[in-house]
Amino acid sequence: MRYIGELREGDNVAEIYLCKTKNIAKTKAGKTYYSLILQDKTGTIDTKIWELNNGIDNFEQMDYVRVDGNVTSFQGNLQLNVRRLRRAKEGEFVPEDYIPCTEKSIDGMFKELSGYVNKTQNIYLRQLLVAIFGDKEFAAKFKSHSAAKRVHHGFMGGLLEHTLNVTKLCDYYCSLYPDLNRDLLITAALCHDIGKIEELSAFPENDYTDGGQLLGHIVMGTIMIHDKIQKINGFPEKLARELEHCILAHHGELEFGSPKKPALMEALALNFADNTDAKMESFREALAEENGQTGEWKGYNRLFESNIRPTGRFEKRR
Repeated sequence: MRYIGELREGDNVAEIYLCKTKNIAKTKAGKTYYSLILQDKTGTIDTKIWELNNGIDNFEQMDYVRVDGNVTSFQGNLQLNVRRLRRAKEGEFVPEDYIPCTEKSIDGMFKELSGYVNKTQNIYLRQLLVAIFGDKEFAAKFKSHSAAKRVHHGFMGGLLEHTLNVTKLCDYYCSLYPDLNRDLLITAALCHDIGKIEELSAFPENDYTDGGQLLGHIVMGTIMIHDKIQKINGFPEKLARELEHCILAHHGELEFGSPKKPALMEALALNFADNTDAKMESFREALAEENGQTGEWKGYNRLFESNIRPTGRFEKRR
């Protein structure tokens, strides 16, 4: 199989990919064309079908399709121009080839995460964590879910990987800043993104749900935590409000989607840890992208507002 991550400008392609999105558009001259995003486990590629009459069979979004075309460069990014397309037949593809996945051990990461649950001293917070992560149905979803549609950790196991990284950073903060309430911060770190289970659909779709569009993972996660707390006898109301505040404030700024700005040290620490891991992974993913640039420099990146390049230590992992 010729993976998307291996494609280069000038390549001719005859492969099966997952059609992640399909949009009907018009050129400035009024001619109808299809604009697609094709995906495999190594990434996505912007795709265009300019001629719709010859060699293009009927297909829909989320179909596996066999395409014939050539790779060009448009505005610094690779683009696949398709000449022929048909739906792939059963047996022609293996679904696992089209789902991006963490390179780390999912079971290993979940075991490490469970270690933080077991080390929580506060009996109420530990009961809450056991109620959440000890739920087999929830745990199965959590382990296979992504942390984002795109941006960062948008792959199977990404939510678990991101959550564990944030928790490790918060654990370090607690050793450096002893004024932090460790149990509160670690619990908030473990739970800060659980709402993404409901915000994003499962793979291979990995797209925003109706609830995700209307509420978002911060509010959805806070509701999930609130509902679990109501079932724990004697859970202190003050502690419940502090934990819920950490979740509501973990994006740090109102313009970044947080209903509240951090009012507790633990909320501030969680915001920094979450932002650090998200930005570092986003930078790594940006370095790994093939965008038609030659040489080490990757070109201007809008997220980081800078022309970026790797150092000698960077290795493309996906």
